[in-house]
Parts: sequence; C-alpha cells; structure tokens
Amino acid sequence: MAGDVLPDPSSQFGRRVRERLENEHVVWFTTIGADGTPQPNPVWFVWTDGGFLIYNAAQAKRLDHIRDRPQVSLNFNSSGQGGDIVVFRGLARPVDTQPPPHENSVYVAKYGEAMAQISDSPEAFSAAYPHAVRVEVHGVRGF
Repeated sequence: MAGDVLPDPSSQFGRRVRERLENEHVVWFTTIGADGTPQPNPVWFVWTDGGFLIYNAAQAKRLDHIRDRPQVSLNFNSSGQGGDIVVFRGLARPVDTQPPPHENSVYVAKYGEAMAQISDSPEAFSAAYPHAVRVEVHGVRGF
C-alpha cells in the first residue's frame, strides 16, 4: 500500500512529513517533458488514501507527460536555509473516478476560498481544472 512508504510517524522526520502533508497548500509536481527535461510546477493537492490528488487544467502539458512517462516527483519548498526537505517519488495517472473539485469536500475545505478568488466560484474553478491526477507514492526522502 502506498501509505506504507511514509516514514515512521514516531520519528521527527515522519512527524514533519505528515504535518506538511496536512498543512501545506502547494507542492512542486515534476513531470518529464518529451525532450527529457524535468518540468516542475507548483500545484494544489490533497493527500488521500496514501497518495496525492491533483486537479489540472485541460491544457496542462503535464497530462501528456504522465501518459507517456508516469514517473514523477513532488517536493515541498525548503526552509530559507535549504533545510526541511521532503521529496516524494511515484507514479501518476489520470483518474476519472473523482468528483469535480467543487464537489470534493476535502479539497473545498482546503482551497474553497482560494478557488472562488481565482475563478469567481468553486464551480468555475472546476470547469477550469477538470482533470484529476492521482500520484501513488513509492518513496519518500528528505532531511
């Protein structure tokens, strides 16, 4: 199970990883472009069932990237001094079993206000970001 890859929750690192998964609003999602170049993008996410759920714009190039090269990484920003590093690696895949963002209660609880600010309403946000991607995490590293 993907959730088993998280570090031991009794360790300082394990506690910090879980805290950041709960409290961070942005994670850097890196896919690989057709030319082999890493393509990092900041995205909103929810951590659910041992993986990341990310909603994407219809024209997001990352959707093409993961169809051809599903291996991805995600990372949180570091501290201002380069510490507090958390990097996840896993496999990304489009999923059509998720509700639209405005009907996902966990996503709305986390981003509902921001969804309305950038798209005028959560429903308009859902129209702009209709494609769900799930990243099954296979490894976590950091310090």
